[in-house]
Amino acid sequence: MYLKKSTGPRTVTLADGTILSQADLPPPNTYRWVASRKAVVVDAVVHHLISRKDALARYDLSEEELDAWIAACMLHGRDALKATALQRFR
Repeated sequence: MYLKKSTGPRTVTLADGTILSQADLPPPNTYRWVASRKAVVVDAVVHHLISRKDALARYDLSEEELDAWIAACMLHGRDALKATALQRFR
């Protein structure tokens, strides 16, 4: 697999020791956002694998939506990104 040339890092190491790469990101045409895909985008933005501006444009997200994902993940963990747990973590 070939990766196009990027200005930022190609991989980052997360706090738990796992490595997140550009290839692990969801495709740009993703329309069904499950918790695992949201978590990958949050990790990529927080650990500077992709810029916030790039994530908003690439996945057609609003700033409020991305901020809500990041805040939920930071406050309550990855389980807060699940749609079924929305009421529990508000």
